[in-house]
Amino acid sequence: MANQAVLDQETFETFHNWRVNRAEYAKQWKKRTGGKIIGYFCTYVPEELLYAAGILPVRILGSHEVQDVTEPHIFAMFCPFCRDCLAQGLKGRFDYLDGITIAQSCLHIRQSFTSWQKHIPVDYNYYLPMPNHVQSPRAAPFLTKELEVFKASLEKWLGRKIDDAAIDDAIEVYNRNRDLLWKVYELRKGDAPPLTGEEAMEMVLSSQMVDKQDHNAALETLLTRLSKRESTRSTGTRLMILGSENDDIEFIRMVELCDATFVTDDHCTGSRYFWNNVKLNGNRLENIAERYIKRVPCPSKDWPQRTRVAHVLELAKTYGIQGAIVMQQKFCDPHEIDTPALIKALNGVGLKTLFLEFDVTVPIGQFKVRVEAFLEMLQEDDLF
Repeated sequence: MANQAVLDQETFETFHNWRVNRAEYAKQWKKRTGGKIIGYFCTYVPEELLYAAGILPVRILGSHEVQDVTEPHIFAMFCPFCRDCLAQGLKGRFDYLDGITIAQSCLHIRQSFTSWQKHIPVDYNYYLPMPNHVQSPRAAPFLTKELEVFKASLEKWLGRKIDDAAIDDAIEVYNRNRDLLWKVYELRKGDAPPLTGEEAMEMVLSSQMVDKQDHNAALETLLTRLSKRESTRSTGTRLMILGSENDDIEFIRMVELCDATFVTDDHCTGSRYFWNNVKLNGNRLENIAERYIKRVPCPSKDWPQRTRVAHVLELAKTYGIQGAIVMQQKFCDPHEIDTPALIKALNGVGLKTLFLEFDVTVPIGQFKVRVEAFLEMLQEDDLF
C-alpha cells in the first residue's frame, strides 16, 4: 500500500508541476514540436480548431499576487480575475505566446484581451463573436459561420490549410480528455472519494495548460491507480463549490483541512470546462459550434430561461453534498445576478450555503474562520 500511495502522489505531482511550471512546459513543447502557442481568455474558445492547426491552446490565468500594473489599462472596479490575467501579460509571464484569442463572454475579460492586444506584442490575435443568446435557434448556425471565418484566419496566419482529418483527430483527442475527466469525477460520488477537491482542481487546471495527448496519458494512469487507492483521510462534510472562475488552490486546501471535501463543482475551471463532447455528425464546424452552444452556460449566457439552477441542483443531488460554498469574483456582474437565484434554490431543497467574495489575493485567515463556522453549523444540523 505504501508503494501505491507513492505512485498516486507521483501522478498528482505531474498535474501540479504542469500547472505551476506552465511556462516551462509550453517552451519545451514548442521546442519539441515546432508548433505555435495561443493563449485564450475564455473557455468558449473552440480549442479543437486550434489543436487541429497544430497549435497548443493555453488558458490565460492569474497568479493571485498583489499587482499594480493594470491601473492605466483597466478599471479598478473590473473583476480581479481579468486584472490579474492582464497583469501576467504586462509582466512578461506569457512571453512564449505566439498569439491570443477570446470568445465573447463578459465585458471585463474582453477589456483584458483588448489591452493585451494593444500593449503586449504578439504575432496573431483574434476575437470570436460567440453568441450570448445561446438559447436562440440561430445561435449554432451563427457560430458555425463565425468558425469558418476563424478557420480561414488561422490558415492565412499559418500559411497552410486545416484539413478535415486534422479536425477529426483534434475532436477525438479532446473528447477523450473530457471522457477521462468525467470518469475521475464519477469516482467522487462515492462515500469515500479517492481524491480530494484540491487534487481534482490540479487535474482540471493542468488540462487547460498542456497538450491533451500528454494529459490523456496521465489521466489513464491516474484512473488505473485510483481504482486501487484507499482514502487515508476522513471525507468529512461533502461540499460543492460554484460560482465565478476559481483556480485558488490555497483556498481549496484550507477548506479541506477543516474536515471537509469538495466532491463536485460548477465553474469554468472545473466541470463546466469539460461538461459535454463534440458529437460528430456531418459538418465538423457545425458539430463544434453545437458543443459550445449547448455546454453548461456561463451566467452571461444563461437567459432568457435560467437553466443553471436545475443543473446545480442535480449536481448537488447526484454527488450527495451537504452544503455549498458560493464564491464570486469581486465586481463580477454576471455571477452577481446569478448567485441569489442559486442560493435561493439550494436553500429551498434544504442545503445551506456560504457566500464568499474573492479578490486577487484571498484572505485565507478570515475565510477560515467563516468556513469553520459554516461547517460547525452543518455538523450540528446532522445531529438533529
